Amino acid sequence: MPTLLKIIDGTWQAVPPETHAWQPVVDWEPGAPLLLKVDDEPAPDHQQASAIAIEFPAFNDGRALSLAVLMRTRFGYAGEIRAIGAVHEDLLHYMIRCGFTCMELADDRDPQVALNLLQPYSHHYQSSVVEPAPLFRRANRGA
Repeated sequence: MPTLLKIIDGTWQAVPPETHAWQPVVDWEPGAPLLLKVDDEPAPDHQQASAIAIEFPAFNDGRALSLAVLMRTRFGYAGEIRAIGAVHEDLLHYMIRCGFTCMELADDRDPQVALNLLQPYSHHYQSSVVEPAPLFRRANRGA
């Protein structure tokens, strides 16, 4: 059974995943949970999904990260975006910065290792979905 990494009471925790009846784009109706694959085209009406799962087909395929950014920035989706599929510990902090709010780890992944790798850096130079201003705009230079 996969493990879900999710923020609960302000802290990332490993919990059993909630089950959703994810619907692919072709069958999806507004208000239902939506499953986006990396070759699906995001659309404005997808912001009406109760939750969105974006599937990572392989560890080295970053298109799911781009889909999450598009859903957050272009379409203003504010609900749950879940990473499913080939979710690897090395990508978790990128997933968070791209707008994912929870990630499903496969059975062969250690949840404790994943929790330790969620936020490896205290600051980032680049802007992101989570922090739109780059570091040079956020830094207090004492002026």
